Amino acid sequence: MNLFDLIGPVMIGPSSSHTAGAARIGRITRQLLGEKPVKAVVSFHGSFEKTYQGHGTDRAVAGGLMDMGVDDERLRDSLALAREEGLEISFRPVRLRDAHPNTVVLDVTGETGKRITVQAASVGGGSILVQYLDGLEVGFSGEKTTLVIRHTDAPGAIAMVTHLLSGMRINIATMRVFRREAGGEAIMAIELDQRPGENLISALKILPGITDVTLLDQI
Repeated sequence: MNLFDLIGPVMIGPSSSHTAGAARIGRITRQLLGEKPVKAVVSFHGSFEKTYQGHGTDRAVAGGLMDMGVDDERLRDSLALAREEGLEISFRPVRLRDAHPNTVVLDVTGETGKRITVQAASVGGGSILVQYLDGLEVGFSGEKTTLVIRHTDAPGAIAMVTHLLSGMRINIATMRVFRREAGGEAIMAIELDQRPGENLISALKILPGITDVTLLDQI
């Protein structure tokens, strides 16, 4: 039996990390990009590097980038489908310091030229951890609806966002804030207990110092 035949919303066995987790990483990267990807350089670290072809990790990542879920039967043919859709995808090894053994770095370009780099790990049982976005630590799992807010580090920036969420009766499950340097680029990663409406996204985007807002659905 092909390992991809075992993929489903709940999985048992070694393919959970190498296929289901990898597919989720690809899919959440597409959400972060916010548009159709046309080019992806996928760098595998650790055990991913050693076994990605045999375990179908390359196909899982490619399928996720094309918005396929972990139970999508097209995953087994995702590399061929990527070529048909015009997605140029390549795979290479990478050595990362102090990284989880099932770590992948995706450098992805969208159809408008937008480019992002995502580092994420498949941490077991199909669960993932998105560790870095464009070099900034973020640390979220994708298991809850998540707001990723890029902003300029400034006094009051966090308070403005949390005040807006509170006013719309949206509860925060977890919140992490990271910055490159004082007064520089920063990212809030906010996991929510419910999915907000588009009115919240519009309101966030016009706050002073906010440069980008991405709403990630639970994967």
